[in-house]
Amino acid sequence: TALRDASRPTADRMTPALDSAVAGALAGVPDRRDLTESTPHGLWVDRERALVGAWYELFPRSEGGLRSAADTRLAGVAAMGFDVVYLPPVHPIGRAHRKGPNNTLTAGPDDPGSPWAIGSPDGGHTSLAPELGTFADFDHFVDRARQLGMEVALDYALQCSPDHPWVAEHPEWFHRRPDGSIRYAENPPKKYEDIYPINFWPEPPQRSGHAGQEDARHELWQACLEIVEFWIGHGVRIFRVDNPHTKPMAFWEWLIPEVQGVHPDVLFLAEAFTRPKVMAKLAEVGFSQSYTYFTWRTAKEELAEYLIEVSCGPKADYMRPNFWPNTPDILASPLRNGPPSAFRLRLALAATMVPSYGIYSGYELCENDPASVANEEYLFSEKYQLKERDWDDPASLAPFVTQLNDVRRRHPALAILGNVTVHPTNSPDLLVWSKHTDDRSDVVLVVVNLDPHAPHDDTLSLDLGLLGLPWDQPYEAHDELSGTTYTWHGPHPYVRLDPVVAPAHVLVLRPSPSSATPPSSATPETR
Repeated sequence: TALRDASRPTADRMTPALDSAVAGALAGVPDRRDLTESTPHGLWVDRERALVGAWYELFPRSEGGLRSAADTRLAGVAAMGFDVVYLPPVHPIGRAHRKGPNNTLTAGPDDPGSPWAIGSPDGGHTSLAPELGTFADFDHFVDRARQLGMEVALDYALQCSPDHPWVAEHPEWFHRRPDGSIRYAENPPKKYEDIYPINFWPEPPQRSGHAGQEDARHELWQACLEIVEFWIGHGVRIFRVDNPHTKPMAFWEWLIPEVQGVHPDVLFLAEAFTRPKVMAKLAEVGFSQSYTYFTWRTAKEELAEYLIEVSCGPKADYMRPNFWPNTPDILASPLRNGPPSAFRLRLALAATMVPSYGIYSGYELCENDPASVANEEYLFSEKYQLKERDWDDPASLAPFVTQLNDVRRRHPALAILGNVTVHPTNSPDLLVWSKHTDDRSDVVLVVVNLDPHAPHDDTLSLDLGLLGLPWDQPYEAHDELSGTTYTWHGPHPYVRLDPVVAPAHVLVLRPSPSSATPPSSATPETR
């Protein structure tokens, strides 16, 4: 009333509106004149394994089949602290155009062929390769992994060998050349003469028009969905998807919700080494995790930049990275002909930079022979032949792998995608970063020597306030890898890493006990 009374002085008119009681009452009544409402947006919450996990890839055929691998190899994988054991395709392998050793175009009668050339007279994607065993053996493998605290991830490769039953039953599901022959797969510069890619928008000649094409598409997509459902029925809850970027986004946008609507615990890892925007789009349409460019990031500046990008950049809100230093297809620098120190430093990077990482079997044995100077693949690749390994080799890095996985499990800071700071150093060979929980109850500082051949040292520059540490008091830096505890003072501690001794520090930072200042435990390596 006072505000409307123009005969009163302005101050008298405004005073009632500024009364604290009125202001308090109005605080809970927002002005809704310009309020608009959006349509509801769905929110999908994955289980923890979608973010955090250590993966190990193995070929069961090199271990004598599924039952033998379950009984003789899984315990060793579990002992190293892995959470997921990932299997390449376990389906029958085609004979037509089968690849021989080292990807040669001619295979001998005893050459097993590539597991990714799926399909033979023994069946397709819902069949098991006879040389691997029976479905009872597969179920035993899954059960044994579960007993050991791991789960099984299975390769989901939507492609067919020329011998796949689909080729004869549904020729319209494949791309044809002008001469009528079916086109084999290519991913330049690689050629896969033993694999036919699928045409996800088929148009059978006998059913013309939009309705006919839609019927054919639905039939194909439904068949692809049934593959996933079949293996879910055998206990698989994680699928590593082969080259998803070569399939339509619309297909994944349909398939993933179809699966997770019934099985919300199922996860999908995108193996897509492609353009960043395409990788991000796959995450947007539903993939739980993604392979990354980490494999090719080796220099200090590019590693630091990539760490911040995947952990704190805009895509970190929806794209979860999985770092792999090697795969059956990729033996990258510095592992090519590299010393054990190269394998240790790349492992330390992958295991501590992001919550999920993986290695392909043989990494712990430092397998380092490239196919050629220009070829990133392994010489005598396990993709095309059986591989016999000595898992009891005393030079194995298995103890180091075990140690890193144990550190990962004990430190919640390493299970967070975010809260990452790269700390500056003068040395081009020392990369330093920290990760911490929101309350700073767990602060981990990682220092890695990126040169596998020579020692390097430097004085660090730490932001102690960010790390929750005092500027004017000593603090402890406990190295989880060596067991040594250092007492540091101020933001500029000195570090030295010899790759032959240790390629990395994984340091837990904490204030020194207030009761006493412990003596310095500095050594010539680090102080």
